[in-house]
Amino acid sequence: MEHIILIGHGSPKKEANNMDIVGQLLHGAIHPGCSNSCVRSAYLEFGKPDIMGAIKQCVEDGAKKIIAHPYFLSSGMHVTKDIPEIIAGARGMFPDVELLYTEPLGIHDKLVEIVIERIKNVRFNVPLDIEKRSFEIISEETDLSGLTSEQAPIVKRVIHSTADFEFKNNLVFHPDAVRAGVEAIRAGRDILTDIEMVRAGINKKLLDQWGGRVICGITDDEVVKISETTGRTRSEIAMEMGLTDNIGIVAIGNAPTALLKVIEILTGEGVSQYAPTNSMPLIVGVPVGFVKALESKALLAAQNFPFITNLSRKGGTPVAVAIVNALLKMAAEK
Repeated sequence: MEHIILIGHGSPKKEANNMDIVGQLLHGAIHPGCSNSCVRSAYLEFGKPDIMGAIKQCVEDGAKKIIAHPYFLSSGMHVTKDIPEIIAGARGMFPDVELLYTEPLGIHDKLVEIVIERIKNVRFNVPLDIEKRSFEIISEETDLSGLTSEQAPIVKRVIHSTADFEFKNNLVFHPDAVRAGVEAIRAGRDILTDIEMVRAGINKKLLDQWGGRVICGITDDEVVKISETTGRTRSEIAMEMGLTDNIGIVAIGNAPTALLKVIEILTGEGVSQYAPTNSMPLIVGVPVGFVKALESKALLAAQNFPFITNLSRKGGTPVAVAIVNALLKMAAEK
């Protein structure tokens, strides 16, 4: 069994001894899905464990080969003398274990790339600059040319909120989705959410100029009471009670049962309340999870009324909020 030890100098300032984070990133990169302690961190001084302690832990865990990497920028005395002496001592203690010692980080073109990135990012020290640079990175790292001009801002904001480029390929839009959402916002219609976290994340400042409200009834006393007596989820009850004819957007990021209830209402007798006085609401249905989440979204994607969804298990509050906030920005800019 091969183990790797990342060796840092160590600092009296405890929060600076963060080699474990680097070790976790390295472990995930070279041994994806592994649950063993194949990569460890150690410190020359101040931090725990020390180098010999880390080597002993590896040997106790059955390591037959240990690769020690000095996480140092240059080959000073620590790298060329102090650490090699400790490793030589370990070789004497554990003659049956192969102990290898790598070069330090040293001079490498990849380090130059990191310095260039740091120089580029030094300009982005305020929220608006950070967001601007984030969207630039998204455009640089993925091809959005296959999206319509209406879809692209929404997809970019979802990727920005999740750092997950897969949403470019699994977000699905009804042809009238963006138009319906923007028109609902401008008409001052309300937004109904399945949970408080989605309600809290929606940009109220942008919504206020149109007169709309964000509504979530999941904690209402009557909703709680009905749920306790019937065994139904609070989210589906809140949707049933909250989906009035003034709702212009329904944003569901958590509860598949809420999305299934909305689909039931809009494909059944409840659809009559939206005609002819109001257009159908836009359904942003992106619940996350393993039970009914993908199934509810696949059902939504087959409907004739306006929707935005994603065909995967992924989703959640950040995705629902990002979609609605993108629509709010589009309503303000057009």
